[in-house]
Amino acid sequence: MKHRSPIFNDGPITPNNAFFVRYHLADVPLDIDPDKFTLEIKGKVDKPLKLSLKDIRKMRAVEIAAVNQCSGNSRGFFNPRVAGGQLGNGAMGCARWRGVPLKTVLDMAGVQAGSKQVTFNGMDGPVTDKTPDFIKALDIDHARDGEVMLAYGMNGEDLPVLNGFPLRLVVPGYYGTYWVKHLNEVTVIDGVYDGFWMKSAYRIPDTPNNSVEPGTAPKSTIPINRFTVRSFITSVSNGAKVKAGTVKLRGIAFDRGKGIKEVAVSTDGGKTWMPAKLGRDLGKYAFREWTLPVKLAAGPQELKVRATSNGGDTQPMEPLWNPAGYLRNVVETVRITAA
Repeated sequence: MKHRSPIFNDGPITPNNAFFVRYHLADVPLDIDPDKFTLEIKGKVDKPLKLSLKDIRKMRAVEIAAVNQCSGNSRGFFNPRVAGGQLGNGAMGCARWRGVPLKTVLDMAGVQAGSKQVTFNGMDGPVTDKTPDFIKALDIDHARDGEVMLAYGMNGEDLPVLNGFPLRLVVPGYYGTYWVKHLNEVTVIDGVYDGFWMKSAYRIPDTPNNSVEPGTAPKSTIPINRFTVRSFITSVSNGAKVKAGTVKLRGIAFDRGKGIKEVAVSTDGGKTWMPAKLGRDLGKYAFREWTLPVKLAAGPQELKVRATSNGGDTQPMEPLWNPAGYLRNVVETVRITAA
């Protein structure tokens, strides 16, 4: 019997062929000629640029291990239920991204004083004129922090087509909605971008923990931004049958970019907690592996895992709620039977 989540149980790096894919627009560019591709940098810049893939690959490259997580990851567990794709916990992955800091090309173009945001547009497009083009924006200081990346490589290979070939924006610590695929237009603006995918979609309650009373609407909202801290058991799945005795549990944890300080496991439904051993640190934006041998008596067992970040954030025991089904980070429970 298969007990485990194979995608996330084989180490902290998710293979390219197992990495989740999410599109908003149906006109997906599947036939891109990398030799003809250009990235345009325009708007409030001194020197507008058109860069080929070759130009970008000649620049000094950087690499970062970072989690990309869909905003709607785990939405299917919200109660009361909310509209949208009813995703389980699989719409996430951690890869080694290789490319050029966005700051490098913005500095080449010369960002003008008074600029407030940078917008990003990819080559995927809407099928009808009633669908708004998928354009995202970051504040200028964030766009130039040196971490936001124009990535052309993923786990030592060219980006797969459905993960954004030939160039995608990588925004470490931020939800995947900002990780624009097939990126070909970067525009510096002197205002705040108010297109549909920033102003209306991907909003969270403007409350201290970005949640509201289940079933209610928030008074005001802000754009979704950084991850919440999360952890998972990946070595056994819900409903599994295991041998009674010592079982080595393992899993992953990640957060918004402070890094994971500790992971604790409970085998008694949350009454007592045992510290797990953390695996290799691949960087503050990556999955952090953890392991813990536990003794399981025969019978039904309720396993829980809870992570705490270096910033002191920890997972709540009760789920928080918002109408879009974002930010889920409740302490996960895996129910198994030992025999």
